[in-house]
Amino acid sequence: MGNNITVLGAGAWGTTFGQVLADAGNAVTMWAIEPEIVEGIRDHHRNAVRLPVVEQLPDNMTATGDRADAVKDADIVVVAIAAQFARVALAEFKDLIPEDAIVVSLMKGIERNTNKRMDEVVRETLDLPAERFAAISGPNLSKEIALRNPAATVVGCADIENARKVAEACTTAYFKPFVTTDVIGLEMCGSLKNVTALAVGMARGAGYGENTAAMIETRGLAELTALGAAAGADPKTFAGLAGVGDLIATCGSPLSRNYTFGSNLGKGLSVEEATKVSNGVAEGVPTTDAWWRWASSWVCRPRWRIR
Repeated sequence: MGNNITVLGAGAWGTTFGQVLADAGNAVTMWAIEPEIVEGIRDHHRNAVRLPVVEQLPDNMTATGDRADAVKDADIVVVAIAAQFARVALAEFKDLIPEDAIVVSLMKGIERNTNKRMDEVVRETLDLPAERFAAISGPNLSKEIALRNPAATVVGCADIENARKVAEACTTAYFKPFVTTDVIGLEMCGSLKNVTALAVGMARGAGYGENTAAMIETRGLAELTALGAAAGADPKTFAGLAGVGDLIATCGSPLSRNYTFGSNLGKGLSVEEATKVSNGVAEGVPTTDAWWRWASSWVCRPRWRIR
């Protein structure tokens, strides 16, 4: 028997993950602010605004714009909101989410001004104990998963049994989750690889080839592994799906928003021009600033001598 699962945020990745959850046999409720998205999913089983590639969403997916109604019966609440708006958006749900629900973050980023990871933001905002928070991260380009191409991810939670519960809830014939207790490593992999993807995109946009991209990716991996270890993460996490796996997918695909944004910068566009072309700022842009400030002010200052 499936779970009642609510997904907060009906963007491309949130809607795609909602489809994964529905395919896994759960009753899925999408929450969105935009009335046209709510109506599209609820009445027509389609999100033509954010995920037009999918013609028909599963029948066991619905949507609402009412916060209390969205989460009232949820066993699992999945957060798929833009990282920089997560704290403000989640504050509205603080007293609405059931006390035994597991809260799962799909967000990959660092909060500007506080330099906090998404696990810290979510737990602080919802006053959530570590065992009820889980993060999901991996090589998960939404369009490919929306088309049900084979893919895998990693679910992290301090309570491994809750990690397994979330993993079971999103296991399908085409989507395979693995589990870990290294939430810090998972969060850092998901956010820092976006910075490397920006750099690879810039190199590609400037006309450089495979050697340059490989150099940036491998040295980038060394840097983010060092940062992770200094923050208390398991370095082995960075050698797996959430680390090198996500790095490969994000740095090598035009489907990646961060890669594309970086490519536009490399072609000579300003940040403002790239933002306009990309219909928004890639998450790696604020993450770059946040992590540089964090690394520069702490003992894990970037060291290019790391091999």
